[in-house]
Amino acid sequence: MKKSSLSVLVLVLIISMIAAFSLSGCKEEVAEEEEVAEEEEEVAEEEEVAEEEPVLQDVTITYMASQDWVQDAEFELAEKFTEETGIKVDFQIIPSDQYPNLLTTKLNSGECTDIFGSQGGRFDIVTTLNVEKNAVDLSGEAWTSTMDETAAVEVSVNGKIYGQPLQDTSAVWAMAYNKKIFSDLGLTIPKTWAEFTAVCDEIMASGITPIYQPVSDGWHHVLWFAEMGAAYDKAEPGLVDKLNSNEIKLADSSVMKTAVEQIKEMADKGYWGKNYMADAYSDQPMKIASGEYAMTVANQGLSELVAELDEGLGIDDIGYFVMPIADNQILNVNPVCPTRFIYSGSENIEAAKKYLEFIARPENLQYLIDNVTKFQNLPYSGLTPKYAGAIKEFYDTYTEKGTVLQSAVKYVNPQWMEMGKELVSVILGEEDAIKMLENIDKNREDQATAAKDPEF
Repeated sequence: MKKSSLSVLVLVLIISMIAAFSLSGCKEEVAEEEEVAEEEEEVAEEEEVAEEEPVLQDVTITYMASQDWVQDAEFELAEKFTEETGIKVDFQIIPSDQYPNLLTTKLNSGECTDIFGSQGGRFDIVTTLNVEKNAVDLSGEAWTSTMDETAAVEVSVNGKIYGQPLQDTSAVWAMAYNKKIFSDLGLTIPKTWAEFTAVCDEIMASGITPIYQPVSDGWHHVLWFAEMGAAYDKAEPGLVDKLNSNEIKLADSSVMKTAVEQIKEMADKGYWGKNYMADAYSDQPMKIASGEYAMTVANQGLSELVAELDEGLGIDDIGYFVMPIADNQILNVNPVCPTRFIYSGSENIEAAKKYLEFIARPENLQYLIDNVTKFQNLPYSGLTPKYAGAIKEFYDTYTEKGTVLQSAVKYVNPQWMEMGKELVSVILGEEDAIKMLENIDKNREDQATAAKDPEF
């Protein structure tokens, strides 16, 4: 009996030990499984965080543009872009009189910057830039859907978008005038060329120079001629279509001849002062704020620039009216503006696309509007423009609108700087208006031939 009890006891002890050992093993296995699960969860969390945080890229993209096409506010945005992506932007800003030739050289040599700036224009981006070969198709970028339709047309070829316009296309080049001077002299806004010259004569008689017209930059004085496209077409109905189909030449237009002669008349009569050949566009706000000059050709951003100089003039002390060359009373609209393109031969196309996407974000476009004095708006939806006071009054005054010559007529815009030289030759008496127009016609024919335009 005792023997039997002892055997039972031993058996119970053995079973207990086995159970304890098994339980311990299970606990260890569970612990190991829990530990593995925790490690896997931590890895998943780290991967999730890694996905949320952008991977910074050690890349530098180059961007070449003409002077005044990239604003200080964009330089600031570019720094934020670098902080967000790691991608640096190397801006290469070229003097405006050198830029067209340099860009052509870069494109022809196959060594252009990652992003290059150029004027848009449905005709010019084909004939001058050959964007289907030299630029990247941006049609698939989400931001293109927010672009104003009129602006999109001017950077598109065969239904594909190649450029990102970044300038205020709502602003127009018009006569900006010092309202205080006009009020003191009892002057009203002129509506004809005769009225305009009478106003200039009265201003000169008061000891003030009528117009600040800088010529040294090579481009600004061309505005007097090129911005009048709608006025020319109204004076000679069908002119624009006939020029584009090569039925007539610029030299055949009597209204264009009149415009060139009136530009020379301003210089000859002293309306531009004595130093206009050396005057610079960058000095424009200061010259108007000083009261030394009564008027200048400017876009609507000039008001803020003048007010910022704190010379006693506020934003609404600068008014605007259309240039009355050839008795024009049509608001000169231009949907074409400085545009950025991605070079098709770039090794950093994706990084360049990221930059354009960053700039096109609504908050960044709004930042440009709010911080670039000459921007009242940009050609994208969902933005808040700055129109107010005298500027709004100006836009409301002119209900009839028309497109400027350089955008309406083929092969005009690419020779802008050349037209500047031609106008100087006319002003100096070295050639007459007809000779200038004939030279523009010759350049148009050369460009059309290079483009294999069937109309020419």
